[in-house]
Amino acid sequence: MKILLAEDDIRLAKMLVFLLKKEGYNVDVVDNGEDVLNYIAVKDYDIVLLDWMMPRKSGIEACAVIRKQGKNCGIIMLTAKDTLENRIEGLDTGADDYIVKPFEFPELLARIRSVLRRHNKSYQSNIIHFNNGITIDRVKFTAYSNDQDLLLTRREFQLLDLLLQNEGTTLPREQIIGSIWDSADGISSNALDALIKLLRRKMIDAGRKDIIKTVHGIGYKIEE
Repeated sequence: MKILLAEDDIRLAKMLVFLLKKEGYNVDVVDNGEDVLNYIAVKDYDIVLLDWMMPRKSGIEACAVIRKQGKNCGIIMLTAKDTLENRIEGLDTGADDYIVKPFEFPELLARIRSVLRRHNKSYQSNIIHFNNGITIDRVKFTAYSNDQDLLLTRREFQLLDLLLQNEGTTLPREQIIGSIWDSADGISSNALDALIKLLRRKMIDAGRKDIIKTVHGIGYKIEE
């Protein structure tokens, strides 16, 4: 499960990242609302933990944009705002739950599990058909070319999903690496090149022409 934590209190953010990773979650962390939207644009998250008061764009503003874009992630607001009006505003804007600071970590975990259970029903139908004949199932992490299973690894699936979401757009190498690997530290461009090569081979073996284009000096894109 992937979690995006948006929290501008550095000490609290570090503590939450440490504890969430101990529980087995993959966690990305940002400290402002604009970066929330940048991360959401290129990576799918199961849960977004949004601090209400953040620079550049507040958590409530980011929440509104996420829902306007139709993103299906669970959203939990983290805030010191504890009035009834604040809770109503957060929920009406699109948050699934609301936890008031200071809070105990076990309570946050329970709320994460609760939101995930509620969202599981919508995840079950998270099958996307693309015009080029490729179908992806984000629940089972499988991809099909004209009903033939491409037999992708988890990372190959993430790469294909990312490229398909941005079909026709060149994605820079750094952006792809940061989206596919949980931590981009120490990941070389050679690792991405190798992953692209494996994905290309599996798609060609399934009888498809090569639709993954190399844009030299920049990155990769899918283009018919």
